Amino acid sequence: MPSTPRLPEPNDVLPAGPLARLRRGLRQRALLAPLLLVAFVALATWAFIELADEVIEGEIHDLDRRLLLALRHPDDPSAPWGPWWVEVLMRDLTALGSTTVLTVVALGAVGYLLIVRRFGMAVMVACSVLGGLGASHALKWLIERPRPDLVPHGVPVLTLSFPSGHATMSAVVYLTLAALLARLQPGRAAGGYLLAVAVLLTVGVGFSRVYLGVHWPSDVLAGWALGAGWAAACLLVWHALERRRPGLGDA
Repeated sequence: MPSTPRLPEPNDVLPAGPLARLRRGLRQRALLAPLLLVAFVALATWAFIELADEVIEGEIHDLDRRLLLALRHPDDPSAPWGPWWVEVLMRDLTALGSTTVLTVVALGAVGYLLIVRRFGMAVMVACSVLGGLGASHALKWLIERPRPDLVPHGVPVLTLSFPSGHATMSAVVYLTLAALLARLQPGRAAGGYLLAVAVLLTVGVGFSRVYLGVHWPSDVLAGWALGAGWAAACLLVWHALERRRPGLGDA
């Protein structure tokens, strides 16, 4: 008499089919971005703390001095390296990290997000920018590093030197906006392009501050670390909120 096939019990482990493997792969990929953000935040925090410690102890001053003077003519430190139009270009670049320009960019982005009904993203951008601005100014007052006095300043300056506010806020605004707006793009190429442009803008603004003699190189490096780390931390919070409340970006 033929035996009756046994039905699978609830505790039986069935071989993983293509659909199960796909779901597992998507789950692992969804966890990869937060893990990378955590690692980046930790690395940026460590870099900033190390730079701040070097600045407070005065151990990086000689290197800062050599790097700053390397962008000047050896026989005339008041003259920056290159033809006259390079200095004009650097002034234009440094304006992209000014409070006025970054405020216009941030408000424009928030307005766009409100129009397309991405209210959660709009709030996220506003919190990221305001938090980064507050952290930058608080650290300037705490560390109280004077501006470089080796060469004439290429543009007027009003605040203390460490960390560079232009470098910090360029990283906060451009990287945060690029990462969030990349999520609205239909393909990866467009998102990658936005991130690449944001990185180039941030690097260009920071370099221009050293070229114009208004910041020590370590000021800019610390600003990049602070700004990029803060942007990554805000994106990490955003990921966590989205996992708890799907569709948050639309509300």
